[in-house]
Amino acid sequence: MFGGQQPILVLSQNTKRESGRKVQLENINAGKTIADVIRTCLGPQAMLKMLMDPMGGIVMTNDGNAILREITVQHPAAKSMIEIARTQDEEVGDGTTSVIVLAGEMLAVAEQFLTQNIHPTVIIREYRQALEDAIKLLEEKISIPIDMNDKEKMKDVIRSCVGTKYIGRWADLAVDIALDAVNTVMVNENGRVEVDIKNYAKVEKIPGGTVEESRVLNGVMINKDVTHPKMRRYIENPRIVLLDCPLEYKKGESQTNIEIVGEQDFTKLLQLEEEHVQRQCEDIIALKPDIVFTEKGVSDLAQHYLVKAGITAIRRLRKTDNNRLARACGATIVNRTEELRESDVGTAAGKFEVKKIGDDYFSFITECKNPKACTILLRGASKDVLNEIERNLQDALHVAKNLVLSPRLVAGGGAVEMAVSQALAANAAHNTPYRAVAQALEIIPRTLAQNCGANTIRTLTALRAQHAAGGSAAGIDGETGAIVDMAAKGIWEPLAVKLQVYKTAVETAILLLRIDDIVSGSKKKANDPAAPPAPAAMAAGAE
Repeated sequence: MFGGQQPILVLSQNTKRESGRKVQLENINAGKTIADVIRTCLGPQAMLKMLMDPMGGIVMTNDGNAILREITVQHPAAKSMIEIARTQDEEVGDGTTSVIVLAGEMLAVAEQFLTQNIHPTVIIREYRQALEDAIKLLEEKISIPIDMNDKEKMKDVIRSCVGTKYIGRWADLAVDIALDAVNTVMVNENGRVEVDIKNYAKVEKIPGGTVEESRVLNGVMINKDVTHPKMRRYIENPRIVLLDCPLEYKKGESQTNIEIVGEQDFTKLLQLEEEHVQRQCEDIIALKPDIVFTEKGVSDLAQHYLVKAGITAIRRLRKTDNNRLARACGATIVNRTEELRESDVGTAAGKFEVKKIGDDYFSFITECKNPKACTILLRGASKDVLNEIERNLQDALHVAKNLVLSPRLVAGGGAVEMAVSQALAANAAHNTPYRAVAQALEIIPRTLAQNCGANTIRTLTALRAQHAAGGSAAGIDGETGAIVDMAAKGIWEPLAVKLQVYKTAVETAILLLRIDDIVSGSKKKANDPAAPPAPAAMAAGAE
């Protein structure tokens, strides 16, 4: 066939460019669709989305990342849009909605240039230049430093983050909780500041009560009860020992066979096991602790010895809870009871008590001296409300953490986007991709105005005029849609969040514009009419 030669499909340059542009426009549409889903979730007047998960549970939220996590999409470009919300959440914890809206708009403004036959690499070059200039503007001209000791200013920043969320009506409470928790877990070692929220600030959600009852404990709370009813449930200034070994007979790691010859051998075996447990308990009792926490089990025999010595035991703690306890009460987690020393005993806690909340028993280790770990106790009407409050609180905690690690601020309410947009537009020639980036940034103030029902065109025109006249902190009040001075109103955002939003949005737009073909790796089934058609174009000489 064909003289023994493989048939080669030759495509003209024009056809290739046509198919490439088609894919790029499809990607742009996918990005815009995802952005449209999220758009109403931006700002203080944001709507909530109600999502059904496959198990039949519901999620109610306006957190960009939480919404997109639950959505199932087929289009690969839409999947990469969803990925950026997750990146934003992991990096800085806030701005997940903004980053999706902005990335969608960055793609939308590129569409006109593709239809004018401008090559994607030209668009990408100008996008990248615009991003560099925007970052330089933010770092050098627009952002202002914040004094870490100025508690009111810190609270303003966290309040403007919390204000756009469901928890906004308890803003003052949420702000205090976030600041307290971050200040508690902050460790300053030789000038190196570390804030580990994930491991040392645990959020415990207990349905019931009212949201106002939520608080940060100056210590740790654990969802456990004492192992024996006779053990003490209230101890002041307790001496605490933390173990991660079992206080019971040692079981074989793998299958163990023991051959017993005489009947006294079995008695001896049991005696050895009992002596082992007794020896462990004697090692513990020698230090005169009040409470023993262990990550493994405590046998009945061990409980008997400990009760006789007046020691409270709590078993099967999580590893993370044990680590938090160690930081809160100053104890060291010990692996073998023989190695226990006086220095391993934690004495920094002021009070231990077991309380019943709802149906469960909780152990509170509170009134710690300078704890470096804490538990945030959340109360609320139902599980769904608590889940949403926890998501909102995580954002607030991250904002507080970002402030501690990089104490610079920019004005909120779309003011910073407008200021950067004006500055970039002043540098750019008319109708270039560089100018389009400046235009795309306006989507944030425009969406804010849209979501609170203001006249979008009139508001944006007035805002542009104010910025042109030099009012660089003028932004849109998300509650009323009026233009106000953000500095006077005290609406600030951390610079770290804004930088991450811009970088992620522009980089994603660049990535999606780089794609000129999508080739499916899945085979089409012979009898499946709904399967996507196989890509028509094969590269020349692919064989």
